[in-house]
Amino acid sequence: MAHTEQNLAIFRGTIKFKSNVQKIWGVFILLSIITIVEVALGISKPEFLTANSLFALKYLNWIFLALTLVKAYYITWDFMHMRDEVSFLRRFVVWTFIFYVTYLVYIVLVEGNYIFDVYASNYVKFNF
Repeated sequence: MAHTEQNLAIFRGTIKFKSNVQKIWGVFILLSIITIVEVALGISKPEFLTANSLFALKYLNWIFLALTLVKAYYITWDFMHMRDEVSFLRRFVVWTFIFYVTYLVYIVLVEGNYIFDVYASNYVKFNF
């Protein structure tokens, strides 16, 4: 660890806690609220969020993606103690993830384009 004392704040210092136990409960409550919102949206599926889409995804799916990224950030930042590590290690973890996701998107696009071209030229029939 880079620091001798731990940072007991969340939301960039907006909410501060007196002990690690309080901070763990605070982050747990935050993650629980986000999960409850996700479940409520998934059950109710509001019409105004499912009727329109942006970049081939419905608005509801974008909300799910954003909330999932927020949860992943707080799990990594607080429960995996990334906030207490040196900046080089934090950057190394983030850049590795970005590279990996970019590579996977590239593979999906290239392979998807190839399969589309094969089916578009009627080379293979659609019989699975």
